[in-house]
Amino acid sequence: MNPTDHSAAPPPPRCAFDLRWQGWSDRGRVRPNNEDSFLGLRFNDQELDLLGKSGEAGMAAHDFAFAVSDGMGGALAGEYASRIALEKIKLLLPRTFSRRPDRPAPEPDGVLTKLFAEIHRALLFLGSGYPECAGMETTLTLAWLTPGRLHFGHIGDTRLYHLRRGEPASLRQLTEDDTHVGWLYRQGKLNEREARQHPRRNVLQKALGGGNQFVTPQVGTVACAPGDRFLICSDGLTEAFTREQLAEVLAEVPLGASATDSAAGDLVRTAVARDGRDNTTAVLLDLR
Repeated sequence: MNPTDHSAAPPPPRCAFDLRWQGWSDRGRVRPNNEDSFLGLRFNDQELDLLGKSGEAGMAAHDFAFAVSDGMGGALAGEYASRIALEKIKLLLPRTFSRRPDRPAPEPDGVLTKLFAEIHRALLFLGSGYPECAGMETTLTLAWLTPGRLHFGHIGDTRLYHLRRGEPASLRQLTEDDTHVGWLYRQGKLNEREARQHPRRNVLQKALGGGNQFVTPQVGTVACAPGDRFLICSDGLTEAFTREQLAEVLAEVPLGASATDSAAGDLVRTAVARDGRDNTTAVLLDLR
């Protein structure tokens, strides 16, 4: 065998991190129904577990995936779209898992790109075949935790943030909003205040389903370590906080271990009290 050929090398050792998570969603003070959905999964070669709203677990033997989707469409079509996206994640993502030394490890960017394409096709099929689903679409932000890495896929204006514990200045938005206003902001043509007040800030250029023939999600990977915190959230939450305010809250809030001691719930309730015009969802992840 060529000494530089690593195809048969053993997989990297699993990290010994502990993961604590919380999720919370609220329909807000205006919308009649909640078109947001969120999901937590734990999986490996042998098993798949659907996670509750809050909990804590070791990462030595499993990968974890968390997602937030924000559906759109007439009647209940948006609600269906967001739920279908998460159901497809449950079905498809664990099938790509491989930690056996006799199998090549999956390439995360390719896995996530294919997953988003499958969800998009499913939504197009349902939208064309059932009148009540016509035009339905959804945003989707997915975080997949593997040993020492967080891989993400994203489309729309749900967001993924990364914070080094206790360091508000380190807050980084990993995803890019798929809106023209978001593009103007990234190009420096609008400041944060102007972007937040722009009348077309919520008009999407890309989403899963709807009238989009093809979709190209944003995919990426960041290193992660104990002390890191991640937030996945819908735009109902980010409408209520400036970046500076959100950084301060995330740096200070403790993450309790139960749904009755919910930092994610407090964050969502505060957002609804401040704004509340849209459905609001937050999933908080802490590495320990």
